[in-house]
Formats: sequence, C-alpha cells, structure tokens
Amino acid sequence: MERLFSPWRSQYIKTFSQPNTTKAKCVLCAAYKDKKDNEHFIVTRGKHCFVIMNLFPYNSGHVMIVPYRHVPSLTNLTDKEMTEAMKFLQKMIKALQKVSHPEGFNIGSNIGRSAGAGIDHHIHFHIVPRWNGDTNFMPTLADTKMISEDMKETLMKLRKAL
Repeated sequence: MERLFSPWRSQYIKTFSQPNTTKAKCVLCAAYKDKKDNEHFIVTRGKHCFVIMNLFPYNSGHVMIVPYRHVPSLTNLTDKEMTEAMKFLQKMIKALQKVSHPEGFNIGSNIGRSAGAGIDHHIHFHIVPRWNGDTNFMPTLADTKMISEDMKETLMKLRKAL
C-alpha cells in the first residue's frame, strides 16, 4: 500500500490545540454570526445551513457546508438541516463543475478529533474538487501547498455560478 503524506495539515491542526466545546470559541459560528460574508469567505446562506470556503484548502474551490446549529455529529442534525445540507452539496458540486471543471470530488466529514476533525464540535461537510495530477512535490519538499487561484476570485465565481 502506498501512503500519501500532507505535512501542511499539521499547521492547520495546530490552530486547534484545545478541544472546542463552546459556541463562543467556534470559528464557524463566529463567521456566520459576524455577517461579513466577504471577509469570512461565505459563499451563500440558506435557512438551516451556509457554505463557506475552507481557509486551509486542500485544493482551489475547497468549500464546507455548515449547519447554523452548533452540534458535533451527523446524528444530531434535524431532517431539515440534513435535507438542506444535501441540497447545498449538490448545488456546490454543480457550481464547482461550472467554474473550475474538476475531474472528481472528495466529499466527507471528519466527525471527532480522532477522525481528523480540526473543528470537532460543529459538524461540517467538505467538498474538495480534484484533478488528475493535482498533487505534486511542493508539500513534501517545501512544506507548501499550491492553490492555483486566489480565494476571493473563486468566491466570486462560485457566487455567480449559484
């Protein structure tokens, strides 16, 4: 079995040194409550969920679907939250296909710190656009992840596509 390593991820994980047990400390809650969507890279808002760009993206266009309610797991979501989250997943895939033409996607959620969740008390779903050959030597040799497009430019493209 081959292994892929992502040393840049350690910088992201270090930003969450303590478990996040309160809403006041949650960066996702702070982002949607602040009402500064451009500053926080919020793509769109719904009744129960919102879409925000990942500030530590794996690839250009990496977004997260986040329920407004501060709950830790999929099992805590209401039917309305689940339905809207799935609809946002579908809409965002279509928007990403339109603006950046990825060849595939990784979609998922890390539930719990042991599963790799950096924000482990507020469930969220990742959509990571993927292209053949989108990994290279930079993270390994230079501890640098290359993102091919400015996040503000991607944000505006996604909003327009929606």
